[in-house]
Amino acid sequence: MYRIEIAKSALKSLLRIPPPYQQRIRDKIRILSTTPRPSGSKKLKGSRNRYRIRIGDYRVLYTIHDKGRLIRIVVIARRREAYR
Repeated sequence: MYRIEIAKSALKSLLRIPPPYQQRIRDKIRILSTTPRPSGSKKLKGSRNRYRIRIGDYRVLYTIHDKGRLIRIVVIARRREAYR
């Protein structure tokens, strides 16, 4: 199992999202602890270990550190804001 760490900025963003989406996002993040590269996840171009998963209009950007078995959630945002 991987340990999940959420950046403060990502947590703040999550708390501003409407509750039904919040729960869906939290469920997907929990799945990452056992399956860090689930089907539908994509590696972002131009980075070594940054991935993204889609949850409706929202994106969760995260890094995977296999050696330390750590997943760090970096960004949780709407699609148009996530890649800035």
